[in-house]
Amino acid sequence: MALLTKTADAGGAGTAPRHRRRARAGTAGGQHHGGKLAYGLLIAFTVISIFPLFWTAVAASRNNTRLSETPPPLWFGGNLFKNLEYAWTDANLGLALVNTTLVAGTVALGTVLFGTLAGFAFAKLRFRFKNLLLLLVIGTMMVPPQLSVVPLFMAIAELEWTNHLQAVILPFLVSAFGVFFMRQYLEQALPTELIEAARVDGAHSLRIVWHVVFPAARPAMAVLGMLTFVAAWNEFFWPIIALTQDNPTVQVALTSLGRGYVPDQSIIMAGALLGTLPLLVLLALFGRQIVGGIMSGAIKG
Repeated sequence: MALLTKTADAGGAGTAPRHRRRARAGTAGGQHHGGKLAYGLLIAFTVISIFPLFWTAVAASRNNTRLSETPPPLWFGGNLFKNLEYAWTDANLGLALVNTTLVAGTVALGTVLFGTLAGFAFAKLRFRFKNLLLLLVIGTMMVPPQLSVVPLFMAIAELEWTNHLQAVILPFLVSAFGVFFMRQYLEQALPTELIEAARVDGAHSLRIVWHVVFPAARPAMAVLGMLTFVAAWNEFFWPIIALTQDNPTVQVALTSLGRGYVPDQSIIMAGALLGTLPLLVLLALFGRQIVGGIMSGAIKG
């Protein structure tokens, strides 16, 4: 009888904790399932985010007369490929896409490289006036870019770089945001003990950067590279000053579309769609890596 009682107690004790364990697993380590309100909000935000791109494609498939009517069209027409071909040839978008890819890629690589090196120096190295220099770097973010246009244009004119790609590459190879971003990440993600252990093993500074700093900073470097590439791709203010239609970037080339007394909005939208497609392809190819880098940085932080 005592044995049965112990067995029953053990079974009851084992059954109740099993449900509690399942509940704890569902809340602590398992996946959380949102309610109808959460899914409704996600769907609404997704539709709102996708609608501008959808409308651009719809407008690119119509003609200017149909776009001026009320209500505007909400579905595709039959002029998409015709408008895309016209925008491609009229704005010289082939050359513009090559130039923009070269400019954005070079600026992204330079920002990631120099930002990581400077961020590592500000985060882990000891030198005089480190805090003052970091404050000066951050202070440059408060200066409006319009204030530097005149002296910068005078400099590139003196160097005879007008209408050359180096005029829109070199001024943006280093950014204060990139330095500050990498400094904040490496401050938390890179243990000082790891650097000291590498120095004890006889590693010089370049080897430490290559084998210790870069692997630890890889997630943040991916995020910074993606953000910088998109920003450089969409840059308009300085390229429209430094370049012409003979050697344009995408944003400069798009300004030549829709010329005339009544701008052709369908052609403009077709050019905008062509200028956006490479970014969509880039996001589709590397979106998971970028999100993974952000999540990795969040976990380490």
